[in-house]
Amino acid sequence: MSTQLRVLLGFTNAPDHQLEETAGAVIKGLTGNAAYPTPPVQLPAVQTALTNFSTAIAGQAQGGPAATADKNNKRDLLIGLLRQLAGYVQTNCKNDLATLLTSGFEAVTSSHTQTALGKPVIQTVDNGNTGQLLVKVKPIANAKCYEVRYAAVPAGQAPGAWQSGGLFTNSRSMPVNSLTAGTNYTLQVRAIGGSTGYSDWSDPVSHMSL
Repeated sequence: MSTQLRVLLGFTNAPDHQLEETAGAVIKGLTGNAAYPTPPVQLPAVQTALTNFSTAIAGQAQGGPAATADKNNKRDLLIGLLRQLAGYVQTNCKNDLATLLTSGFEAVTSSHTQTALGKPVIQTVDNGNTGQLLVKVKPIANAKCYEVRYAAVPAGQAPGAWQSGGLFTNSRSMPVNSLTAGTNYTLQVRAIGGSTGYSDWSDPVSHMSL
């Protein structure tokens, strides 16, 4: 007897930006998806809830307790809509993993074997303040946090030793500080968590600190 696939509901406790990404993936995945023709929630309503949530996140940065409460209310509304869609997807995926994944949701892993974390991909490296580089990677499923390392690459010389850039929970903004302006640096990121502890290091990306 095969095990019934279940939709992963980890988004309910995910950081705000990760919840935003999940909602966006679900809207994209369910739009025009023949496997899910009659979702219980209209997707434009989910898009509106997502837009309102994103706006409230931005407002929270400048506001006080009232802005935080507003953001949390909009977060709860979005989660409620996603939970309805998750139940619909779980019922209508015909217990097929590929069909479930087309919805934009992830599936609960029933395997008890070791599951390796995915290898991060550095999406961008930007200059922040003087001597600061801002690294961004796409979130990795089951990652608890991310570790950045860097090595100076002086002009015409071999790369220096790897240095730890710190641990971060927000994959979208990982600042590496105390760098030397005018020096090139090679950076790598790995995910931490899951059942195997660490992912492989990402492919290296080089950028000059200003």
